[in-house]
Order: sequence, then structure tokens, then C-alpha cells
Amino acid sequence: MTTLDNTMKEVNDNPDAQKKKRIPAEVSILLVLIGISVMFEILGWIFVGQSFLMNMSRLQIIILQVSVIGIIAIGVTMVIITGGIDLSSGSVVAMSAMIAATFAQSSNWPKVISPALTDLPFFVPLMVGLTVGALAGFVNGWLITKTRIPPFIATLGMMVSARGVARWYTDGSPVSGFTNEFAMLGNALDRWMPVVIFIIVAIIFHVVMRYTRFGKFTYAIGANPQAARVSGINIDRHLIKVYTIAGLLVGLAAMVAIARIKTAQAGMGLMYELDAIAAAVIGGVSLSGGRGRIAGTVIGALILGVMLSGFTFLRIDAYYQDIIKGAIIVVAVIIDQQRQNKRKKTT
Repeated sequence: MTTLDNTMKEVNDNPDAQKKKRIPAEVSILLVLIGISVMFEILGWIFVGQSFLMNMSRLQIIILQVSVIGIIAIGVTMVIITGGIDLSSGSVVAMSAMIAATFAQSSNWPKVISPALTDLPFFVPLMVGLTVGALAGFVNGWLITKTRIPPFIATLGMMVSARGVARWYTDGSPVSGFTNEFAMLGNALDRWMPVVIFIIVAIIFHVVMRYTRFGKFTYAIGANPQAARVSGINIDRHLIKVYTIAGLLVGLAAMVAIARIKTAQAGMGLMYELDAIAAAVIGGVSLSGGRGRIAGTVIGALILGVMLSGFTFLRIDAYYQDIIKGAIIVVAVIIDQQRQNKRKKTT
């Protein structure tokens, strides 16, 4: 048995470990989602006199909001599984959005930023946004692997720099007036296109993380970097790939977001990175690395969306919502630490 095989026994897809679990982690998280939804339904009838779950427009808004955060959270999940962190997601959303938006404007709009770049096919601004996001992720990965600075510091620097670029690019002016073709990216299929994109991305990376060598290497690096290196994995190259893909997904989320709301602003994406991390952690991704599933992150994003919508539905002040969200993240991390300690005692 190779060193990599021994390492992979420590991660989620270990058959022996799965047999010991009475209920799969994703099922447990799904039960939490159902319980929270039922709770808001009951509280809605008690305090508001309305149904929380039977309002289709509310549910559509929840799912649309979750879609953008969810796309980012999928990339963040892979980063966290390697034992890293990405604090730059929200700022990279703004940077990607502002740069790509100038390639998406219609010539009929009175405030065109670059007249020579109007009426372009929708895939041009889309590719620009994806490229900007991927480049930001590549820089994060390069800094982490080549300079050996902690992921926290590298991505914190990108968070500040990307936000500055977003504000500098158009001197703080918002960009609107997109072509109808580009706007369809966020409004096609009766406004459900962001959800379709989110589902496709989730399925693709669920398969990638579970059944491909890329996924196995990602788990192995997070579970035991030394064993992964001994087994022949080029950790630096793989980490750069992971951060680049995470940045690419941030760029995609930015394109979906601006196409849906039909405007780009330098201040957009605030706190998106924390929401994405929260979705991953709530979904069972271990901050220690080596454990977590894309399916869990998807459910975690839904839990976060349902809770925030539920708080708004019950007219709970936004300040209290942030306090509760922070408390949920802390509780999720505490539970994860207790799981880690229990595993150490049993091994």
C-alpha cells in the first residue's frame, strides 16, 4: 500500500470510516436545514401570521441569493480542504465585476465607459470576468507556495488590493447598461439561470472531488501534507491549481451577479468571503483541512440563505442577524474541533 493510499484513509471517502457512521454527514446537515425551515414556518404563523415556506417569491429570492454565494463557496471549500483559507473572494467579485462590466455595455447606454468596447458578444465580458478571477486566484496560490506566507496573509492582501482596483478602474463610478445578451446570463429561464449555473457547477465539482485524481490530491494535501509530498504529489503546483480554480469560480459568480442585477459597483461583494466560508463550515468542511464535501457546502449555503431570509421575515434587525450568523460560525467550528479531538482519541 502506498503512502498516498494510507493518507486517503484519513479523509471523507474512506469506506471503513463511512461504515462507522450511522448517518452520513450530508443527511445530518439536510435534517438541520429541514428543521430550521419548519421552525421559521411555525414562528411565521405565530408572530407574522404568514407562511414562510409557501411564499414562492420569497423562496425564489433565497435560492437566487444562495446561488452566487454557493458558487463562491464551492471554490472556498476546495481551498479549505487543502488546509488553506481565502479571504479575498468578496473583493475579487467586485474587481472582476467592474472590469468585465465595461466589456458588456450597450452602445445605446448614455454613460459608456469605453465606446470602443460596446455591443460585444456575451462571451467576451464573461471570459474577461473569469480570467480576472482566475488571475487573482493564481496570484494567491503563487504567493502562498513560492513565498511561504500563510494563506490568511496572502488572501488578506489580495482582499485589500482587489477592492482598490475595483474602485480605481472606473474612478468609483458604477457600470450599467449591459447588452440584453449578457443580461440573459442572470435572467434567462424566467430568472432561474443563476440557479441552473450553480447546480451545474456543484455537480461538476462534486464529481471532480470524489472521483478524480485532482480531488484525491486535494484531500491528501489537507489531511497530511508531509505524506502527500512523500507520495509524489507536487503540492505547490496543486495548490496553485486549487486557488486558481477558486478564483475562476469567484469570477463566474461575479458575472452571474451583475447580469442578474444589471449593474456593477465597486462596493459589491462585501462579506461574500465570510458568507462562503460560513456555508462551507456549516456544511461540514473542516477548517483543519482534509475533510468536507461539495454536497455539504451546497446544503450549508441553503441553510445560511434560509436563516437570513427567515430573520428578515420575522423582522429581526440586521445587526442581530450578523451577531447570530457569527455565533453560528463559531458553534460550527467548535463542533468540528470536537470531532477532530474525538478522532484523535480513537486513533
